[in-house]
Amino acid sequence: MTYLLALDQGTSSSRSIVFSETGQIVAMAQREFRQIYPQPGWVEHDPLEIWATQLATAREALAKAGLKAEQVRAIGITNQRETTVVWNRRTGQPIYNAIVWQDRRAEPLCAELRAAGHAPAVQQSTGLLIDAYFSGTKLRWILDKVEGARSSAERGELAFGTVDSWLLWQLTGGRVHATDVSNAARTMLFDIRRNAWDEQMLSLLNIPPSLMPAVHPSSHLFGETNADLLGAALPAGGMAGDQQSALFGQACFKAGLAKNTYGTGCFMLTHTGAQFQTSSNGLLTTSACQVAHQVPQFALEGSVFIGGAVVQWLRDGLKAIHSSADVQPLAESVPDAGGVMFVPAFTGLGAPYWDAEARGAIVGLTRGSTVAHIARAALESIAFQSAALLQAMSKDAVAAGGAPVSELRVDGGACVNNLLMQFQADLLGIPVQRPQVIETTALGAAYLAGLATGVWRNTEELSAQWKVERSFHPTMPRDRAAELMARWERAVRQAVGRG
Repeated sequence: MTYLLALDQGTSSSRSIVFSETGQIVAMAQREFRQIYPQPGWVEHDPLEIWATQLATAREALAKAGLKAEQVRAIGITNQRETTVVWNRRTGQPIYNAIVWQDRRAEPLCAELRAAGHAPAVQQSTGLLIDAYFSGTKLRWILDKVEGARSSAERGELAFGTVDSWLLWQLTGGRVHATDVSNAARTMLFDIRRNAWDEQMLSLLNIPPSLMPAVHPSSHLFGETNADLLGAALPAGGMAGDQQSALFGQACFKAGLAKNTYGTGCFMLTHTGAQFQTSSNGLLTTSACQVAHQVPQFALEGSVFIGGAVVQWLRDGLKAIHSSADVQPLAESVPDAGGVMFVPAFTGLGAPYWDAEARGAIVGLTRGSTVAHIARAALESIAFQSAALLQAMSKDAVAAGGAPVSELRVDGGACVNNLLMQFQADLLGIPVQRPQVIETTALGAAYLAGLATGVWRNTEELSAQWKVERSFHPTMPRDRAAELMARWERAVRQAVGRG
């Protein structure tokens, strides 16, 4: 049996999963690490703690699987995207904490860039909107605010990377400073059509090119790990940002295939093939995973900021439930939400609305409303937000001469909630497909590593491994679904103050 080791470095924890060549999970290990909040709107991680927890889980997963490192064909890396690390090339020490993707400290710079009229050029090159979410303005902040950083960078002494680059550097003992196209595409510094760092963007943000990692396809032999870390030198054969990795793990290799990951937030991606397409409906264009010698591949992406996190709020904020598992039986204790709509805009609204000032709202309350109705409305809010994303994606697809999305593949923790998945299918009017393996982010990294090392010959072999655990088919009349979506949009208008 051939095995692959996926390193899945997330926002709140580091995980490692051993997969078999049939794509089944053999063993898994996970460790949480500290979230650092120096002031409101700032979020940081300790890069050395990220590395320590990731290495510990890799060792633990191999031990749980009863495997020696020599039995593993390759390592794949997938990671929280946009999170920014800068370190000294000679010592390997970070010069500042990692600035996390959620961090908003660079918003004043973004506002300046938007006011100066740079948004169209940024979107045409990088596929992105100007936002503090992306790495470029975080990197600029470090160069401007950390003492001695800019002069060190100009002398070529520093390296920048997203978390994948940081882990690869550590795994290879500082021999390899590289990233893949899917992570580079999230920096706001990368021309995704040319697959090259954009000299104009680097100049606009005053970033020395010497900081930047080499960029390779997502499936590529990046380098070998130091033998003393895991017990043998292993090839690092795959790297991808978590959402593109999930798209790959869901076997969405062709234009028109879409996946939605239900986590703390929700991230929906539709593969658009080799077609670079900017959205007219508030979505981002991003690089999809690329295998060696493949022309650039693209996807449209939409982000919901508060997905499963709304259940945490019911538990910790409202104290309506004791544990997250209680939400489904509470929601199922009523036949519907009783006219209640819950817009969980705790940190503003993401795609397709992009309103940073929006705040959470519960509307449609009557004397008959109970905590069960609010719980059901909270769960349904995840599906409403995702449906708005898919509608935007289908509009963009049709405008580009394609067909609307015909099925949605789902993964992430909240996809195990049958009530939510059925309601999602009802709103969308298309089948929702839940695969047998829902750890598709890590699976995508394993697939990329396996392709680079000959475990699989092509993506057709991977498509054959994708199996449905359950299909949810729409049962709601389309006019009822349209009426519910219209009520949702009305509730959103109230949340953004345009009632």
